[in-house]
Order: sequence, then C-alpha cells, then structure tokens
Amino acid sequence: MQRVDIVKWTATVVQLIGYGLTGLNIVPWNVLAFVIGIALWFLVGMMWKDRAIMVVHIGAFIALVAGYLNS
Repeated sequence: MQRVDIVKWTATVVQLIGYGLTGLNIVPWNVLAFVIGIALWFLVGMMWKDRAIMVVHIGAFIALVAGYLNS
C-alpha cells in the first residue's frame, strides 16, 4: 500500500468518526475530528497535486471554523 493510500484511508476514517460524533452531539471532539480529516485530505491533494481537492478542503475548513466560532 502506498503512503498516499494510508493517508487517504486514515482521513476517511477520521471524517467518519467526525460524522458519528456530530450525530451524537459530542462537541468539540467532532470539530477536532473534522479538522484532522480535512488536514489529511488536504495532504492527499498535495500528494496528488490535485488543486480541486485542496480547494474544497480549504473551503470546508473555513466553513467549519466559522460555524464553530459562530455557535
């Protein structure tokens, strides 16, 4: 398994944990899980040189932080 695959699947699992924590209303741990998942997916975008993945995860990070600070 390549390094990018490990990062990709780790990011996916962490994001799913974030969704589960959100469903259970476990705050701020859900936000932390999402931030880690977003950072890992951004890293995948860098490894693949895929700007679309990087841009969508920058947008997700901004939206997540703005929502958290607004709550």
